[in-house]
Amino acid sequence: MKTVFETNFPDIKLLRKGKVREVYEVEDYILFVASDRISAFDVIMNEPVPGKGALLSSISKFWFEITTDIIPNHFISDNVNNYPEVCKKYADELEGRSMLVKKATPLPVEFVVRGYIAGSGWKEYQETGKITGIKLPEGLQKYDKLPEPIFTPATKADEGHDENINFDQCAEILGMETASKLRDISIALYNFGAEYLDSKGIILCDTKFEFGTLDDGTLILIDEALTPDSSRFWLKSEWAPGREVVNFDKQVLRDYLETLTWDKQPPAPKLPKEIIDKALSKYKLAYDMIVG
Repeated sequence: MKTVFETNFPDIKLLRKGKVREVYEVEDYILFVASDRISAFDVIMNEPVPGKGALLSSISKFWFEITTDIIPNHFISDNVNNYPEVCKKYADELEGRSMLVKKATPLPVEFVVRGYIAGSGWKEYQETGKITGIKLPEGLQKYDKLPEPIFTPATKADEGHDENINFDQCAEILGMETASKLRDISIALYNFGAEYLDSKGIILCDTKFEFGTLDDGTLILIDEALTPDSSRFWLKSEWAPGREVVNFDKQVLRDYLETLTWDKQPPAPKLPKEIIDKALSKYKLAYDMIVG
């Protein structure tokens, strides 16, 4: 498969370019293209991780196809032969790493569900005993399993980091009915994913979902779903509270960058092939264990 660092389709309207994806408008559809770019600390690295985009697209497609009983989603096809004619000349770049999806208006909130305590949640718990206003039991250790999954939304940021908010703030943005409905759906998606992944030897620590509305007001799942870029996956056999965990994401990249005298600002440092290969191996392992 062709390695793709970024795409350039002059006769297709580019809507936005994210850290790892380009989003195009084509006729009455949206075209998502997952590149092989990788970012850390909100900085895009200069070297691609060959095949990463295809692995992430395949994982998202897998989840989109098996969660429609919980909520419909935007996925239409990942077969370039089914795309509008203008796309077909770019088949080499699109094959395996793209999907044609429904147009939807994204909601301005990220729906984060946590089943374990890690990351910014662990930091907040140490300081306040809470995560986004939700009181948790005393004495939890880092990476502990929570008594039940909690909904901890965040506002989306075009630049920099997203900001955690509490449920009341989420309801102010979306309205109580929509916020409550999507909180329950997010937890249902998390529980479904966590149960499935547990059977494959993976712990789903936390994940984020994004939702949008169709023209008729229907709420659907959009963007990506339960991938190593939107979730924290741990190897179940190596997990224990208070002990460092085995991740399936780009933690290997972050760990390497932390050893450098780099200020976490562009330009990114040059990555050795060993680190690129290690990062790719994590994505491959996730794909193999989830999709098989």
